[in-house]
Amino acid sequence: MKQKTIFTCQNCGYKAPKWLGRCPDCGMWNSLVEEVLESGNKARSSERHPQDMPQRMDTIALDEQIRYKTGFSEFDRTLGGGVVPGSLVLIGGDPGIGKSTLILQVVQRLAQGGYRTLYISGEESAQQIKLRAQRLSADSPEIYLLSGTCLEDMIDRFEDLAPRIIVIDSIQTIYSETLSSAPGSISQVREVTGKLMNLAKRSGRALFIIGHVTKEGAIAGPKVLEHLVDTVLYFEGDGSHSYRILRSVKNRFGPTNEIGAFEMTDKGLEEVLNPSEIFLEDRARDVSGSVVISCMEGTRPLLVELQALVCSSSLAVPRRTTIGVDPNRVSLLAAVLTKRGGINLSNNDIFINVAGGIRIDEPAIDLGIVATVASSFLNKPIRRNTVVFGEVGLSGEVRGVSQTEARIKEAVKMGFSRAIVSKKNIKSMKTKLDIELISISSVQELLEVLFS
Repeated sequence: MKQKTIFTCQNCGYKAPKWLGRCPDCGMWNSLVEEVLESGNKARSSERHPQDMPQRMDTIALDEQIRYKTGFSEFDRTLGGGVVPGSLVLIGGDPGIGKSTLILQVVQRLAQGGYRTLYISGEESAQQIKLRAQRLSADSPEIYLLSGTCLEDMIDRFEDLAPRIIVIDSIQTIYSETLSSAPGSISQVREVTGKLMNLAKRSGRALFIIGHVTKEGAIAGPKVLEHLVDTVLYFEGDGSHSYRILRSVKNRFGPTNEIGAFEMTDKGLEEVLNPSEIFLEDRARDVSGSVVISCMEGTRPLLVELQALVCSSSLAVPRRTTIGVDPNRVSLLAAVLTKRGGINLSNNDIFINVAGGIRIDEPAIDLGIVATVASSFLNKPIRRNTVVFGEVGLSGEVRGVSQTEARIKEAVKMGFSRAIVSKKNIKSMKTKLDIELISISSVQELLEVLFS
């Protein structure tokens, strides 16, 4: 009997009965791959488990130790306070950024706390992992290593060893025998992750899975992979720099957009407890086109340096090149500065950079972009002890942002003596802080305060 096949998009998961050059759903070219279509009853019959009876909310008891502390305070912060039993955590990042190093250091600390850990690698042998573990001093007897790629064989090992923590490195190398498609395909990634999720919820074991990323920076596989897991962490950084950022983009047990800062050394990753100091340590003195902004990453305030270079353009359409901020936002604010601030930028190239390699998406960066672009255009430096933050509207008004006191407290801690913020933020302040607060309501007032 001939097997039935279906063509699945490796980018979005769209299914078609025949091959198509372009996916009708996501528009990706040459992304449809032929896969064997399994019978639903056959594939699922062995996966059925008895269901629990419905429980009243007020009768459900919680464990006294609801989270496992890793001892990595920066890692615990991104998880919302520690590892939750029965959770499924996905860690993604560029190749060579340090994902395996990070997770090996985490399981070493968990093992030292008495939590038996099983580290499963589909890419490296046990000897290769041992070599890395020796360099990182991660040789606890509570860590068990297993090399393999078949999920069903691994589940048998789970039951024999009964670990509290399980690590899968990486999810794209693991396959299930219920499907005949190749490891790393859309169907395999979805099937394996679904089975691991069921295992975590039924047994109460915490699972960490490492995922590859595409050239666009997203975790390889369908978006459903991120929907299935409880927490999604992205390990970010530039390979030419030693600092790394662990960012939480989804967390069912804590705040999202929380970050942890690390420094890569020859002994592994070390925590950076004061990231603001790291981002500002190489800041130049009395140079135009530089300003310090206060931004929020989850519940943590950060001070970062925002740099701009504005120069005359020889092109018909001037360039708007950015690193760390949205280029569309920069173009919008340049238009506001031209229309409302009286600074004509229509014939100038604008280059924006966030020092330290961090990316900022919140609107509080608007006032910093306007200030540093104007500083570079006028070739007038901004006072070194000044920090700015606020949202800028299309009419040139400066709007308030959230968590004002936390941002200003961080500025005071780092030695800044002047903060330029919106009038709304000044009115909402309840604590008097040792810093000069300058309230503004428009872009024109900002330019007068900075350069008059």
